Amino acid sequence: MSPALAAIEAADLVAWTVEVDDPGELLTWLPAGRAFGFLRGGDGIVGWGEAARLATRQPAEVAAALAAITVRDDVGLPGCGPVAVASLGFSPDVDSSVVVVPKVVLGRRDGRSWLTLVTPPGAVEVPALRRRPVAAATAPPATLAAAVPAEEVWAAAVGEAVTAIRAGRLEKVVLARALDVTAPAQLDPRAVAARLAARFPSCFTYVCDGLVGASPELLIRRLGRHAESLVLAGTVRRGASAAEDAELEQTLLHSAKDAVEHRIAADSVRDLLAGVAADVVGDPTPQLLRLANVTHLATHVEAWLRAPAPTALALAALLHPSAAVGGTPREAALAMIDRLEAAPRGRYAAPVGWVDAKGDGEFAIALRCAQLADDKARLWAGAGIVAESDPAAEVAETTAKFDAVLSALL
Repeated sequence: MSPALAAIEAADLVAWTVEVDDPGELLTWLPAGRAFGFLRGGDGIVGWGEAARLATRQPAEVAAALAAITVRDDVGLPGCGPVAVASLGFSPDVDSSVVVVPKVVLGRRDGRSWLTLVTPPGAVEVPALRRRPVAAATAPPATLAAAVPAEEVWAAAVGEAVTAIRAGRLEKVVLARALDVTAPAQLDPRAVAARLAARFPSCFTYVCDGLVGASPELLIRRLGRHAESLVLAGTVRRGASAAEDAELEQTLLHSAKDAVEHRIAADSVRDLLAGVAADVVGDPTPQLLRLANVTHLATHVEAWLRAPAPTALALAALLHPSAAVGGTPREAALAMIDRLEAAPRGRYAAPVGWVDAKGDGEFAIALRCAQLADDKARLWAGAGIVAESDPAAEVAETTAKFDAVLSALL
């Protein structure tokens, strides 16, 4: 389908949003099959059905398709009216992006809940919740099938990257490796998402066309002229006790290697936002972000956008790939990723989230995730490589990051 045809089809649609009683746990409303979700701390949106599947990842074309839909919005919160759920491919040269306008969206924000139906004009009816939520099927016990590549091969690739960085060919590159998992029955993304949401309530739990994960990293949130991002780079595992936790965190805070890695990532976001904003501010020093399995260095960045403000999807496209998932200089890092990584990234480490017809929206970076396909899943984990990186330590860091999704599958 061409972008023009997508816009024509969107022009034949009507979106109606009404306020509803609190529906409870949003994930329980997702039916089996193709469904979508983007949640944090119980709030967010879930959707199912496809009013339109857009054959474009271009922000202007997605905005035009949403603008072509006739809207009746009785609630007026961000995420009301028609929304495009988007999970972009890491590489713009690979046709792996997914952009869908769901037929049904159920959302909750700031204590208010809403339901949106997107239908052809002749099928317009008052939106209403017509069924009781059901629990997702229990995930079958999966087993680890293969590492892609083997740990020692990936460690050698890290060593090659360190040599290139020390030679001055680039400053930082993020290298990822993958694990393949198999199960005795079909894997249900709803069950995996429910486990991730329960263990990582402060993360963004997302489900989109078989990609399911819980990302701690907010790439961009846009509400009107205000935008914000949470940059993560520099990681240490959690300790077995409070004392060990404190010791590990102090090591992270005083690590020269992690400080360099984090500065590069935070500066890349600040610099890119400065091109579209009247003002950009960020934490003067990194903070600690504790998750169930790891602790990250984190910098919160805010921007006040110049008019006309870019849409959330346009901002996500501007920032991707940030130095937190690619490297710097960007082109040199991407070339090294293409040469050294054995497992194609697909939609891993790319923007995943939603944008509404007003341009508001939220996008996380698709981290801590798995791509499910019937009884198989592929997981990815990456690490930022700088001149001070040690291959064995980077293997240990990615192993700790794998734990998030492995624990939901195994």
